[in-house]
Amino acid sequence: MPTPLPVRVVQDPSDGYRRLPHLETSEPDLRISFDVLDGGRIQARMSGPALPSLRGGEHKVLLSAAPAEVRMSAARLCRRWNQIFVDHQPKDSAGRPRAGLRRPYATAADLRQEPETELADTVSKLVGAGASLLFDVLLGGSDERVETFRGYLALMLASEGLRIRFDSHELHLPWPMLCLKPHHLAVTPSAPGGGSGTGAGGLEELFALFLGHRHQIEHTGDAYQWLRPPKPVGPGPTYVSLNHNPAVGPKTCAPAVAAALAEGTRCEVRTTYDDLVRDLGKPDIDEQLMYFWGHGGFEANGAEAPQLVIRLGDEIPFDGQTVIEVREDHRITGTFHPFVLLNACQAGHAASDADRSFLGRVLIRYGAQGVLGPQIDMPQAFAAEYAQEFVRRFLRGGPQDTAGRIVWELARHFTAAYRNPLGFAYALHCGMDARIRLAEAYQVTEPVRQTENHTAGSRPAGRTEHA
Repeated sequence: MPTPLPVRVVQDPSDGYRRLPHLETSEPDLRISFDVLDGGRIQARMSGPALPSLRGGEHKVLLSAAPAEVRMSAARLCRRWNQIFVDHQPKDSAGRPRAGLRRPYATAADLRQEPETELADTVSKLVGAGASLLFDVLLGGSDERVETFRGYLALMLASEGLRIRFDSHELHLPWPMLCLKPHHLAVTPSAPGGGSGTGAGGLEELFALFLGHRHQIEHTGDAYQWLRPPKPVGPGPTYVSLNHNPAVGPKTCAPAVAAALAEGTRCEVRTTYDDLVRDLGKPDIDEQLMYFWGHGGFEANGAEAPQLVIRLGDEIPFDGQTVIEVREDHRITGTFHPFVLLNACQAGHAASDADRSFLGRVLIRYGAQGVLGPQIDMPQAFAAEYAQEFVRRFLRGGPQDTAGRIVWELARHFTAAYRNPLGFAYALHCGMDARIRLAEAYQVTEPVRQTENHTAGSRPAGRTEHA
C-alpha cells in the first residue's frame, strides 16, 4: 500500500521565478514595483538576480510620498521637458531672443552645431528635475527603512547595462527620463547657473545620469498579458503596417521611414480611421510591426479624465476604446501580436489627470507584444529620425536586437552622435524581449498595398511642429 512521504523543500532552483512554457523570455536583472495600497500609501518592492538580498528576502518598504504628489510631479517633469528643452529659445546678453532660427532644439535632430555651454545648461536642468522626482519626491523622507531602500536602488541604478522592469502603472512615472544625482556617480557638480560649463565632457557626464542612458527599461502593468501561445512564424513574408497622416512631417525623413518599412516586407499603408478600424476588426492580424505616425494628444472627456487619441489623415480620433470595440470579440480566438510604435505626441505618456487605460495599455491587453511611444510633445524632426533608426534595427537586426536593447542603444546613439537627449523621452511598455523573426531568404514580389491615393512617401503641403 502506498505511503505518503514527507517532503521538505530546501532549495528553490528557480529563485521564485515562474513562466509559462511557451513564453520565450528571460528574467530581468532587476524588478522594481510601486503599488498604491488602500489608504493612499505607496509600497515599494525590489528584487532580482542582480540585487544584493537582505537575508534572502526582497526589499520592501512603505514610502512617505502621496500618490497624488508623485503623479503631479511626473506630469510636471514631462511638461518641463517641453518648456525647458523643446521650446528653448536662445537669448542674447540682454535677455532678448537671439536673431535667427527659433526653437533650435525642436527643428533639428542633430544639435552638434548648438553652443556647448548653453546646451549643457539646459540638459543640467532636466537632470536636476529628473533626479529630484526620483529621490526627493518618490523616495524622499528620513525614515530609516526608506533610506535603506533608496541606497540600494541608487547602488543598482549606478551600475550599467541592466535589464530593468518597472511596474508603476498607477503612478505614471517616465522612468527613462529620471536621473541619478551627480554624487551617485561622483560627477562634478554643475557650474553656477545650472550648467556644467565643461563642454563636451560635461554633456557626456550629464547624459550618463539618465536612467534611459544606463539601462534597458520596460514599464509593465496588468498581470497575465499573454496567456495564449503566439502564432508561429511560417515561411511567408514579414507583415508590417504604416498608419499615418501624410500631412505630418513632409520636410522630415518620414518618407524614408515609410521606405524602410516596405523594404523586404509586406507593408499595409493606412491613412484613414475607417481603414484602420476595418482591419483591426478582422479576427486574425499577422502584422509583426505596426507603426503610427500622426498627431496625438489628450482629448476632453466631459467630467471624466481626458483620453489619449491619435489622428490619421482624416483627423478622426482613434483611442483605446476603439480598440476595445473592434477587438473584444476576437480576444480569445483571434491573432494579434504586433509590436506597436506609436510615434505621436504623448502616445507613451499618461498625465496625472489623464485616462488611466491609455491607448498603449489597451493594445497590450488585446495581444500586442509591446508599445513604444514618446512621453512628451515630440518634435517631428527628431521623431522621424528616431523611427528610421528603430525600424531599420528592429526589422533587419540580429537575434540580439530586441526592442529593449534597441531603445537603450538609440538613446545612447542620439546623445553620442547628435548630443540630443530626446531619446530618453521614449517609453517602452512591455516588450523588452520582443523582436522580429524574419523568414529566411524571403523577398517580397508584390507591391505595397495602398488604402488611399496617398503613397507612403507623399509630401503634401503644410507643416506642423509636433508628431
